[in-house]
Amino acid sequence: MYNYVLKDVPVLMDNTSKAFSNERSSNIICGRNSVLEALRSGREIDRLFIAHGVSGGSVTEIVAKCRAKGILIKEISPSKLDFYCDGAYHQGVAVMLASQEYSTVEEILEFSNNKNEKPFIIICDEIEDPHNLGAIIRTAEACGVHGIIIPKRRSASLNATVAKSACGALEYMKVARVTNIANTIDYLKDNGVWIFGADMEGEDYTKVDFDIPCALVIGNEGKGIGALTAKKCDRIISLPMRGKINSLNASVAAGILMYEAVRKRSK
Repeated sequence: MYNYVLKDVPVLMDNTSKAFSNERSSNIICGRNSVLEALRSGREIDRLFIAHGVSGGSVTEIVAKCRAKGILIKEISPSKLDFYCDGAYHQGVAVMLASQEYSTVEEILEFSNNKNEKPFIIICDEIEDPHNLGAIIRTAEACGVHGIIIPKRRSASLNATVAKSACGALEYMKVARVTNIANTIDYLKDNGVWIFGADMEGEDYTKVDFDIPCALVIGNEGKGIGALTAKKCDRIISLPMRGKINSLNASVAAGILMYEAVRKRSK
């Protein structure tokens, strides 16, 4: 069985992503006892926030439980934690709940198999803007994509902003959150899935046969897909740029490629 659980997660220093700039108390649980109960209950937790300088006592237990569950841990300033908790008494700790439960890659493949369809998967390689991720989820659901894969780190997660941008599509889309994109690509290949990476230096996307079990890799808004990820791809494809700019918004490019796949697969 492929292992998707992240072990021994390090505590990250204060570099809170803009993905949380609009998040407030609607999906935050704060206070040590409340956080411990949330962990015991099995709630889908996105990440743990700890205020600078807070340690010992029940905080040690909270951190240990989060590490064991593969939950990301971020150390942030007390003022930022105050903001996230909307002024509620937090005792230096809070957890952000996921807006939707995560699936596994196996469940995505099983879903396509149960529908008697060739797998059609989107891999988001470090998409950091929650609006982009939400838009990709929305288009993917409309295109009949079987599931989306995102990394645990350096990526937008299923927070409230993503859910809002997805306009309800998140309720129907399977999203798997994995520790290592490269290993996940290897796993998909072992299961007969072809990997197409989107990059400016690739071949014309209209010449690609998407009517096969396939996964489409969409890269980071600024850096594109990672070098290792690109090496793992079976083919690199691109959108022709006829104007003066040389790139498109990640969710726009993803949408064009997804609908090309729909066109090819519907013939």
